[in-house]
Amino acid sequence: MFALNNRATLEAPGSAGSYRVLHFSELLRRRVCAGKIKDRIGKLTDLVFQLQEPYPKSVGIYIEHGWGKPTEFVPWEKVLRIEEDAIFVEPPEGGAYPPFVDQAGWLLVDQHLMGRTILDLDGRRCEVVNDVLLVDRMSRLFIADVDISFNGFLRRAGLGKLRWTRDRLISWKYVQPLSVEDVVATDKVSLSITRNQVMELPSEDLADVLEELQGEEQEALFGVLDSEKAAETLAEAEPRAKRQLVEDLSEDRAREIFSEMTVPQLADLFAVLPFDDARELLELLEARVAERVRSILAEREAEADDIMSQEYISAGKEASVAEVLGNIRKTEREPRTISYVYVVNGDGQTLVGVVDLRELILSPDETPLGDLMVSPVVAAEKDANREDLVEMFAKYHYRMVPVVDGEDHILGVINYNDVMNGIVLRAKL
Repeated sequence: MFALNNRATLEAPGSAGSYRVLHFSELLRRRVCAGKIKDRIGKLTDLVFQLQEPYPKSVGIYIEHGWGKPTEFVPWEKVLRIEEDAIFVEPPEGGAYPPFVDQAGWLLVDQHLMGRTILDLDGRRCEVVNDVLLVDRMSRLFIADVDISFNGFLRRAGLGKLRWTRDRLISWKYVQPLSVEDVVATDKVSLSITRNQVMELPSEDLADVLEELQGEEQEALFGVLDSEKAAETLAEAEPRAKRQLVEDLSEDRAREIFSEMTVPQLADLFAVLPFDDARELLELLEARVAERVRSILAEREAEADDIMSQEYISAGKEASVAEVLGNIRKTEREPRTISYVYVVNGDGQTLVGVVDLRELILSPDETPLGDLMVSPVVAAEKDANREDLVEMFAKYHYRMVPVVDGEDHILGVINYNDVMNGIVLRAKL
């Protein structure tokens, strides 16, 4: 899951305050001085970090002298300041710092990250870490992003004053290795989130991540989602991301995803698409669904029967709690469709009451719905417009409202989010 930005992620842990962004490539081989500029003890060979959530923190400086001389490890507590010409540390006791000894959970930036390959979820997309961005906050460094742009390569080559293009940054949150041992063994940095974990993420979080991605990375992540998860995520995405995600869908994939979306969600999606794209995609919908979407997108106000969903639970007054709960479990309905059980009379159509699911669960199994239901039911007429529906939800704070005709026959339900999150009305298609 690549989180690509064009700036550093500056959400390092610690209290709010001043910070600065440093490039590892510019610190590499910078001289390390003990107190004064003339007291040089070596050059920075690597920076050592402790793996932790959400960002690794610096634990020391690794200095390698070569020529058979022992290495030195400067604990970060001994680092005084980082300047453009040198890194200043406290003078070592005994004339030298102790040799470097690797510890569990430690990561060396140059050895474990620089030049390494990053793989996507399927191992298909490869990028190379050309640089690592560090946040200096509260006298501590944190790894924030890795840079996969050519600019990073230029900095590594000592040509940092040249800028070939914009930086392409990937947040550490999405590229951290599963373990240092994995990096050493494979010469690659794998993503820290698996396909199964992606499927378990809330659709709102996935939408946020997709909005940070670009091009093939965005397409790759969206491509691993099943149609139901993809529909939920697409419905939560911002308009720009909606357009990007839909742009490269095949017809079959689009049909699968659209079939999982409600009419209001489809209208919200098509309303932000270019006119020609929306018109073309409408042809992939069932005729009845397409007509309802067109109605919502028309210049006139959408009415309740345009927006309503058929996903609701109903039962007769005589049905017991145990019977209704058993039927709900068998249907495997989406959680958002079972906030209430609507009680209907013998003909199965006339709405006579409503039972909140929470009260249903807390009642004895043998209790009939007729003893639990609230009547009369607050319902919307099928020709109620969006403004009427907004007022109704604002007044009663229900999670969904039933839609009825002139004879109180239940026709469908309207979900709170489908109205209160807003449906963009656009020119008629």
